[in-house]
Amino acid sequence: MDLSTLNDKQKEAVEKTDGPILVLAGAGSGKTRVLTTKVAYLINEKEIDPYNVLAITFTNKAAKEMKERIFKMLGPVAYQIQISTFHSLGLLILRQHYSLLGFDKKITILDSDDSLTIIKKIIKDMNLDPKIYNPRSIRNKISSAKNELLDSHSYSRFANNEYEKIVTEIFSRYERKTKTNNSVDFDDLLILPIKLFRENPDVLDSYQERFKYILVDEYQDTNEAQYILIKMLSSKYQNICVVGDIDQSIYGFRGANYRNILNFEKDYPNAEVVKLEENYRSTANILNVANDIIKNNKKRKEKILWTKNENGLKIKYHRAYDEKDEAHYVGGEIKKLLEIGTPKSEIAILYRTNAQSRNMEEELLAENIPYKVVGSFYFYNRKEIKDLISYLKLIYNSNDDVSLMRVINVPKRQIGPKTIENIALKAADKGTSMYEAIDSGKELGFKLLIEDIKRQSEDLSLTEIVDLVLDKTGMKKELEKEKTIEAEVRLENLEEFKSITKNFEENNGIISLEEFLLEISLVSDVEEHKNNNDVITLMTVHAAKGLEFSYVFIIGLEEGLFPHFNSIASSEDLEEERRLCYVAVTRAKKALTLVNAKRRMLYGKTGQNPPSRFISEIDKKYLDSDEKEEVHIDKEEMIDKNATYNLGDKVVHDKYGEGLIVGIGTVLTIAFSHKYGIIKIMKGHKSIRKVE
Repeated sequence: MDLSTLNDKQKEAVEKTDGPILVLAGAGSGKTRVLTTKVAYLINEKEIDPYNVLAITFTNKAAKEMKERIFKMLGPVAYQIQISTFHSLGLLILRQHYSLLGFDKKITILDSDDSLTIIKKIIKDMNLDPKIYNPRSIRNKISSAKNELLDSHSYSRFANNEYEKIVTEIFSRYERKTKTNNSVDFDDLLILPIKLFRENPDVLDSYQERFKYILVDEYQDTNEAQYILIKMLSSKYQNICVVGDIDQSIYGFRGANYRNILNFEKDYPNAEVVKLEENYRSTANILNVANDIIKNNKKRKEKILWTKNENGLKIKYHRAYDEKDEAHYVGGEIKKLLEIGTPKSEIAILYRTNAQSRNMEEELLAENIPYKVVGSFYFYNRKEIKDLISYLKLIYNSNDDVSLMRVINVPKRQIGPKTIENIALKAADKGTSMYEAIDSGKELGFKLLIEDIKRQSEDLSLTEIVDLVLDKTGMKKELEKEKTIEAEVRLENLEEFKSITKNFEENNGIISLEEFLLEISLVSDVEEHKNNNDVITLMTVHAAKGLEFSYVFIIGLEEGLFPHFNSIASSEDLEEERRLCYVAVTRAKKALTLVNAKRRMLYGKTGQNPPSRFISEIDKKYLDSDEKEEVHIDKEEMIDKNATYNLGDKVVHDKYGEGLIVGIGTVLTIAFSHKYGIIKIMKGHKSIRKVE
């Protein structure tokens, strides 16, 4: 088999076939190539039966890619190799030995929504308040416990208060319910094979005899259950090859334990270690920056990425004035790239939190640059944002039936579809809006809630109205109680919406709810570019792992944002943030731009955070910084009280361009281009200038 295309270290990793081997594969070092070539080498050169080879990875996509590559090298014999995810391996074992675990043959697999439905039913049967015993939160607790190999009996030992004792009882009932239904959830696909092997040593031995050669990809991402399962399968022959990179371990919040890869040599004392440090993806300057950042982590194995590629451009560093300026700068740089013919698909904007996408989305929309948001919904199309906007529309116009139907039962108020249908029929009979037709029942409570918000919002600012809606309706409280990653993201998005309202109030002088709703309807009505692959990619750094782009922009590099403020107090969490930054940097092939802002409005609050510590960890010789002295702007001086205007005056706005004054009152009514239309702005606002 020809291995001449491999470098020396890659070749060493492939040819070492007997005994344990740890392949520390740096970003862009060709780890997938090594894994697939090693499988082919085992079969072609070492004449290992394909039936005796097991290759495991984390996602169906990665498993599919591995199968395709091995098929190209081996042909149809590749189909005899067990190439799968951890969960599909678990399902294979479970289906072959279901009776030993007390199941019937026709096992059904529960997805997360199915599990949630069962937990909701249990909570209802126990007459518990779902606001206190949040179903999603409890589902996540059960899942976390299972991945630590705890059943309800084991979990009960840690139940030291009334709440945890109730959770234990729900856990126990959940176990009984799934067993009665002959069903398993995704966690069971990892837990049950371990239970099977522990209770049936002969079954374990049969799998050890089958899978004499085991290869595991992304080993740094294994959780406790995955770690134990692999250790049991490999313990007899110890022909195990794990490939991974401690510096790219970024899924601690999902239960991944980076210590598994650090402890590999303790688990297998005769293990050999091969470091893949030659990078084929990035320029030398990009790798120098990555090395400078990651070397500050203490819990890692020493590894320095290098490349034969050219030095390339220095890494651009731009410190913007605020988040709008940040988006404008990145948009301008992208326009330059597009003007020289750069494919849009080769450009990515990375950020730490989903909420940061909004300003970039608005900038790209304004410049008519197509984009896609990966791993998230378009900001204005996210459920929680649409719900909030519907509440605002209902406050403004109670006759808006569409908005009423959307939020009358958000959060849950036990107003079901039948009730809503009856309201609609009553309204049709009376010839009124649904809101006017409401006169009794739980729906009357909703109507009184809206009336109360209307009264209280009369003298409030836009941002204060949003706060009032979030609090009074219970939207915020419901998400806070959920205590899940998904709920935290939704809360962040709702808080970020306040940045939009404050922007209108402070920078544009737009002051009425009517004007605000009209303005955002223009933005939110734009069709997302779903089917076009030649688009700019916006994504969180977590979503970017495993991908690469020629041109990468990392935005929001400030203390408290990246690294995130939730991580700064813990050295362990901070190291994961640094690994996250390392992953972000190593996505870039040709050019990398780092951006932050001197002041930032996020979640409706303006803060002035210092630059991220990760910037200071980079040797300045690798940076091309255009940082300038900050220009101080006094908010109290944003209004020129002496400014005078006449109907028909031409003006220029900082954002909207040229316009014509068509109305004068306490505010100016200005007609801008068709793109922006009629906008009201405070008289004398410094964003507008008269054209003489």
